Order: sequence, then C-alpha cells, then structure tokens
Amino acid sequence: MKSPLLSLPGAVAAEGRDEGVAAHYGDLFREQRALAGGHGFVDLSHRGVVAVTGDDRLSWLHLLVTQHMTDLPPGQATEALILSANGHIEHALYLVDDGETVWAHVEPGTREELVAYLESMKFFYRVEVADRTDDIAVVHLPAGSIAEVPEGAAVRETPHGRDLFLPRADLESFAASHGPAAGILAYEALRVEAHRPRLGFETDHRTIPHEVGLIGSAVHLQKGCYRGQETVARVQNLGKPPRRLVFLHLDGSEVLLPGHGTPIRLAADGEEGRQLGFVTSSVRHHELGPIALALVKRNVPVDAPLVAGTTAAAQETVVEP
Repeated sequence: MKSPLLSLPGAVAAEGRDEGVAAHYGDLFREQRALAGGHGFVDLSHRGVVAVTGDDRLSWLHLLVTQHMTDLPPGQATEALILSANGHIEHALYLVDDGETVWAHVEPGTREELVAYLESMKFFYRVEVADRTDDIAVVHLPAGSIAEVPEGAAVRETPHGRDLFLPRADLESFAASHGPAAGILAYEALRVEAHRPRLGFETDHRTIPHEVGLIGSAVHLQKGCYRGQETVARVQNLGKPPRRLVFLHLDGSEVLLPGHGTPIRLAADGEEGRQLGFVTSSVRHHELGPIALALVKRNVPVDAPLVAGTTAAAQETVVEP
C-alpha cells in the first residue's frame, strides 16, 4: 500500500519488505539524529493493522499467543508471538488494548495469513477479528517526543517511542503538524542499535524465541498453554538454543554493507572458512558507523573476530551462549 507521504519533498521510496513508505527524505543521518533527539515521526503505514473486539478478546488472545493477556490494562503496550507447533516464530504482534479493541500492527505481507489463522480459532468465543489496514495507518513518534497525539488515536507507548494508530485519511494532515518526517532507514538504524529483532530479518523458518532475545519481552514464562509452549519450556529449563543473536561493528572502510543473508565466518579462517551464521540486518548509524545484527551458532566464541562476507566485524553479545 503506497503511502501519500511519498509525495513529501525529498522522499525516496523504500524497496523490498518496506516498499510503500519512504526510505529517507534526503538526509539519512539528519533524520536519525532528529529521531534520537525525540523529534519528528516515522511513517509506518505499510505495516498491517489487525483489530480484535468483543468481550472475550483478551482471554481468547491469551490462549493463542506467547504473552500474558488476560489482565492487560487499557493503554499498556505489549508484544506477543504466534508460534508453530514446534515452537518456531510465525507472527509477531505489537499490541495495545484501548478498553474496547485490541489493536495490533504486524509486518508487511503477514496480515492476511494472521487474520486467517485468528478467524480459524474463534470457535464459540465472543470475538471479532478485522483487517483494518485499508483505513488505519501506523506512525511512530520517537522516545522523548512531546508532540501531541491526535484525539481518538490508539497509542502504544514503549521505551523506544509511541506507535499511533491513525485514520489513513489523516496521514497528510498529521505530517504537516508533526514533522520533520524521517524515513524507514533512520528508524531501522535505531532499531539495530537497540538490538531489537524484527520478524523476517532476525528470524527465519526455524527461529525460536530464545535465539533472538524475546523471552520476557514477547514470551511470558508463567502462563497457560499455547501452541509451541512445549519447545519454549524445554529450551528454557533443559537446554540452550542452537543459535544466538549478536551485534556487529562493521569495518567502516567498506563501501557496501553486507546484506541480509551474508555468511558469517571466523576472521582467522577467512572466506574459505566454515559458515557460522548470517547477517540479518545491516545499517549505517549516525554515530556508530556501519553496524549489523546477525545470527550465529551458539558455540561461536563471544570474543572471536568475525567476517561478514569480506567485511571485518567485531561482535557484542546480545543473547548469551
């Protein structure tokens, strides 16, 4: 879905998963600095929006997702996963209940499958599931922003900022009163800096929550049964995940960033060494320079110099081995 904010001065359209919004508006580092300072906003209107209403909405969601939902107070932000029967991450939901409706925004391209799954699980519960992407859009105000929230908007307030659920028809008027706009590349740079995993980037078809640090934030360990819980409990109590998320400082002399899927190897072994993982997200940060997140095998030494393709990389631990 193409955002009307692509008509703003300097807008350069994003590609791939983030197609439909602006990658940047002409100055990537200025936009990052603005967000880091609590100014401006990010257009996330390409993300899917799903609404759940009905008296049983919280207790019903509690049965399906990894998060404790039954006592969620109105206005309190949370996040949750839907897992496969084998405990692999299938969906990530960023949620808030406004007292009448649970609002969730999800990755682009995932809403139809998510809605179909939720519809199939309604049974006799008093719930209604609606895909609201066509009429509701998500925008992000950074942490520290003092911008006013439009009346009636549902708000997810987190340590990283506020996600607003706005009528899609109001996007242009919102931009006019809440600028400057920052592109998705600036938003992604701050996400990588904060070590926050993203579905489809830090995850693949076999990722379990422990590997990317989602235990606690998106997975509640003291709640009732849900699909995939057996794997979560077994790894938590008896074992270790096979992979772990790491943060990488990349060689700043390289012109190109190593893209998603670039092999990770030990620097001592060079390009011919055994692949130990892969780059998940790479960005240029306004202070840290080129940085990345990567998934590597659990037994990779935490102090070992690495290479991402041909780019030297120094690792920081995100998930303990």
